[in-house]
Amino acid sequence: MLGPGRLVLVVGPSGAGKDTLIDGVRQGCAGDSTVAFPRRVITRPASAFEDHDTLNRDAFDRAITAGTFALWWEAHGNRYGIPLAIEDDIRAGRTVVCNVSRTIVDAARGRYANVAVVLITAPQRILQVRLASRQRGSDGNLRRRIARSTELGRSCRHDFVIRNVWPQAVGIRRLLNLIRGPGSLAGPPSTSRPTIDPTY
Repeated sequence: MLGPGRLVLVVGPSGAGKDTLIDGVRQGCAGDSTVAFPRRVITRPASAFEDHDTLNRDAFDRAITAGTFALWWEAHGNRYGIPLAIEDDIRAGRTVVCNVSRTIVDAARGRYANVAVVLITAPQRILQVRLASRQRGSDGNLRRRIARSTELGRSCRHDFVIRNVWPQAVGIRRLLNLIRGPGSLAGPPSTSRPTIDPTY
């Protein structure tokens, strides 16, 4: 399996604040060449809530056939991809941090030697408020997206949980601590899995 670098997969329901926390951590890692943050490719236009590269579905299909993506999946009527270039970072020993769907977690664990999954979550009432404030036609049905958040918490095999209910700076610091702190995800692989309380 591909190593020695780490692949940190950030998962969570829509509205949990995954991109917000990742953006904050990216700023905290500015100038640190040991941590990489790949841009996702999505079959919808970028927005104020999500900065990414865009391909239409035909171009995305061609990219899949050409082997352009390390990981890709479909959700909410759109396709999402993580560029294959992350594998160069992993071979170089870097930590790669990316926002993905829980549906590709098992495939990633089978392909990469050092994978850590961080679940970002929040109570349903908070998810609903956040999603309603940014509702886009391409997001799909709001009620169904909220309902899927409960399933996510039960079905995703994660290593760490961050309840993103505090000010943004708190959630950012917690994710940054996981990635860069002593004994953290960015350090050498440990023989024992670190444990974080679900309310972390």
